[in-house]
Amino acid sequence: MLDAAYVREHLDDVRAALKNRGLQADADLEQLATLESRRRRLIPEIEGLKREQNAAGDEVARAKRQGQDASHIFAANKARAQQIRQLEIQLDQVEHQRTGLLMTMPNMPHASVPAGASAADNKEVRRHGEPRAFDFEPKPHWDLGPALGIIDFERATKMAGARFAVLMGAGARLERALIDFMLDLHTREHGYIEVEPPFLVNAEALKGTGNLPKFEQDLFKIAGDWDLYLIPTAEVPLTNLHRGEILDGRRLPLRYTAYTPCFRSEAGSYGADVRGLIRQHQFDKVELVKFTTPDQSYAELETLTANAEEVLKRLELPYRIVLLSTGDLGFASAKTYDIEVWLPSQKTYREISSCSNTEAFQARRANVKYRPAGTGKAEFVHTLNGSGLAVGRTLIAVLENNQRKDGAVVIPPALRPYMHGLEIIEPRRP
Repeated sequence: MLDAAYVREHLDDVRAALKNRGLQADADLEQLATLESRRRRLIPEIEGLKREQNAAGDEVARAKRQGQDASHIFAANKARAQQIRQLEIQLDQVEHQRTGLLMTMPNMPHASVPAGASAADNKEVRRHGEPRAFDFEPKPHWDLGPALGIIDFERATKMAGARFAVLMGAGARLERALIDFMLDLHTREHGYIEVEPPFLVNAEALKGTGNLPKFEQDLFKIAGDWDLYLIPTAEVPLTNLHRGEILDGRRLPLRYTAYTPCFRSEAGSYGADVRGLIRQHQFDKVELVKFTTPDQSYAELETLTANAEEVLKRLELPYRIVLLSTGDLGFASAKTYDIEVWLPSQKTYREISSCSNTEAFQARRANVKYRPAGTGKAEFVHTLNGSGLAVGRTLIAVLENNQRKDGAVVIPPALRPYMHGLEIIEPRRP
């Protein structure tokens, strides 16, 4: 959530920043300015009446001591109390409307983010590894997997419908191997603390990360009277670990990682991505989340991105890093790097991780603060998040980049210890 005081004092800057994101927010900003003006009028008026009420209490006490009639003071107090109640109701309404508007406004892009209207304006930062030159036409994973007997889409459809998959045998083991490999790398070498969070969270947790109220259509809500949703990413519970807390600044940055299944309705997703494992309603992901001070957050973004990259380096998969333009930024992000892995069947790079700095946007919503020296005035932390990596998409990249002409798939050396020494997944025999 944007800082209301900043919006009030830098209205033109906010308007320009939101316009760079492709949003015409003039009406909302005008309404916000009106609400802010009413709020600034109501607060001192209420405080003034409360001071008068307190002073009147002293008058009543003096009148009683002197044996005087205080009925007129009581009558004035009663009328004033009613006036205070009415003004407080108005203030509550203004605060509710003001917060509602701020909750639907996206974050402001960092100055280093390139201006642009869409993904076409994203800027490639670097590449690592060369795509393999095949001497045969590489198969897509939705053909490779079933031929190997490790992915079953048809049985998943019988159980749950479209955009689900069953992993079998070496496929299930490969998924688990990738999860263990990523968690070991991030905890043993990158210094993250592993967390196993709830896979269900309440609405307040989703508001804290910016998923609610604006993106409820993308979530799966539990039926009945439960105020619970299936998590769309471990970013939600990890960011809410310290909701409502004041952290000791001397302990920052805090780095957390978690494996979780993730659940998304993928409302409005069409085209080629609905085939195979690219865009599923349920998928596995290893997430990275950091809590930092404002002065260290952009250095920590570079480190977080490098930590996610290292997974692909160890797996010997070609990838590139892309800096998202203002028109392609996520709702909560101030700056995002996408890591895109090479998929031979599509002859292109596809997103496998988004590494973002949300600055204080999420912390303000979740009320996560820190005291720089452990004492003193509390300030909002900066929160960062990124996939380290999306496991299903990593599995796709492993299968497609390591396939052989005979349909077998070679397991990357880094994964073999996690596959009990298995080096090759052979095609299923008739």
